Order: sequence, then structure tokens, then C-alpha cells
Amino acid sequence: MLNRRTFLTGTAIATGSALFAPALLRAQEPLVFWGPGATPSIVVAQAIASGDLDGVAPGATFQAWKTPDELRAGLSSGSMPASVVPSYVAANFYNRGLGVRLLNINTNGLLYVLASDGSIADIAGLKGRRVGVPFKNDMPDYVLARLLEKAGLIAGTDLTLEYTATPAEAVQMLLAERLDAVLTTEPAATAALARSAEAGKPLHRVIDISQAWTAVTGKAVIPQAGLALTDALVERLGPDGIEVLQAAMEKAVDTVLADPEGAASLVTETFGLPAAVIARALPFSNLTAGRASLIKPDLVEFFEVLAAVNPAILGGKLPDDAFYAL
Repeated sequence: MLNRRTFLTGTAIATGSALFAPALLRAQEPLVFWGPGATPSIVVAQAIASGDLDGVAPGATFQAWKTPDELRAGLSSGSMPASVVPSYVAANFYNRGLGVRLLNINTNGLLYVLASDGSIADIAGLKGRRVGVPFKNDMPDYVLARLLEKAGLIAGTDLTLEYTATPAEAVQMLLAERLDAVLTTEPAATAALARSAEAGKPLHRVIDISQAWTAVTGKAVIPQAGLALTDALVERLGPDGIEVLQAAMEKAVDTVLADPEGAASLVTETFGLPAAVIARALPFSNLTAGRASLIKPDLVEFFEVLAAVNPAILGGKLPDDAFYAL
């Protein structure tokens, strides 16, 4: 049955090289796609490895940014024309007139709470605990703040939040028993569970933040991160090139889920983890390639919940339709 996705995958990708290569090959530097060392980036790495982008981005590569500050500097300077980013970051940059739009969402939530005490069952169970949170004033922190508020818990009074520079640092503090629980992403969560088992200090995946979010907000998903493009890159690719890129990422999701170890092998060096560990994290990563313009209601709902805590998170307002227009 021929539908839009089948058409794009079977036709736009197949003809991308013939239609778009000449224009893009003229004095264009190879495009670098960026992303965090987290499982959504595997979708981009797979799209590049498949060859489906050769017509619109010949010689494209993937690199990982290390911190949100590095990401913001790259987007601001234009040195990161395409990157997997927290969805609210793309909205913030767009609202501030910095020429960034959101092509799609690559994950509907990959945050988990790990703890040495397996009896913790929900956010309320964090009362009285020391909880590690990576990236202060960023996506994990904002999501947890909203959940704590809904649970009637006050950070600093009902529980202690310890902020760390990276998920790995938070996990290390948990393993050293300096924390009772950590909020972390995939594949860091799966890697931590493996490490703790080997060390004889087993940790537990006690809270699925996506499920907790749905329970307290009534919203179905957390459209957490996706591929943002600068206006300069949008102009360079053109509408047809954008369609090829989106179709390639939709196809890549299917490939990653069908062959998790093969996909994981593409990023083992970048992530610094064995392919087997990364592959085990994929079922917990809620990977997708939902086009932003088609899932706008989910994004608006998510943004509204975040803005209720602090409107400045989005740059003071909801982004208008052009943000989703790709």
C-alpha cells in the first residue's frame, strides 16, 4: 500500500543522488551532524551509514557534543548546522531569532531513575533521598522539577538534588554510595545497571520518567529530543533535500530497531560503550522519527507544561507555526 512514508523512502531517497548531488557538490564542505552521546543520535548515525543521504549530504559524518553549553555555542555560531537537541532548546533558539527549526523528534522519552533501593516505586518515593541530576537547568532538571511539583515535594526540603556535569558522573556517585538515586538517560542507564551487577552492587531501574510524566500530567509522551536544523542548512538543502533527510531518518529508525547491535556498532567509539550495552538500551529509548509539523500537538502540550514552570525556558512564548514548517 503506497503511503507518504513509503513514497519518500522508496522514491525520494532512491532519486536523491540524481536530483540533488550536482548543486550540493559545488564547493560544499561535508555536512557534520551532531548529537549527544545518547541513543537518539543512533538514528542519525544509521541514516548516514545507510548511504541514503549521499545525494543531499555527500561525505556526511556524525560527531557528539559533550555538554549543553557546547551545543548552544555550536548552534549560536552556526558551526552545528544539524544536531539532535532537547526539543525545548530548538524552540528557545527559534523564539530568540537565532534561526533554528525542528525537523523531527527522535525519542519520546529516555529518562529513568536508578536506585540501589529497589522499593522506590514513584516520584513520591524520592522523599528524603539524595538524587543526582545531570545538566542543571536543562531537560532532565526541568522534567524532574515538574514531577516533583506535582508530587508535592520541594527540592532542598523534602529531598536533596546533587547536580553533576554528566550522567556518567551521577552514576559514579551512586555506585560510590554518595547518592541514593540518579536521574539519567539511555544508554547511560543500561550501562550503569551492567556495571553495578559486575561490581556486586546491583542497581534498579525504579522509575520510568515517561510513565511518571503521563501519570501526573495526563500527556501521552515526552517529545524529548529531535533533529534541529539551522536556517542556513534549510536553505542549502532546499525542500526536496529536507524530504530526503526526513525519509532517511524514518527508514533509519526501522533499521535500528530491526538490527540493534548493528546500529549500536556505529557509535561504540563515540559513546565509549560496548555495542551490546548500547543495543540493550534501545528498547528503553522510545525511538521515533516523528516529523515535528505532524506531531505539533504533542510538542505544544509538552512546551506548555515546561513553560508553566518557567516561560523563559522557551524564550518567553510558544513557537509559532514556522518552527514546525519543515
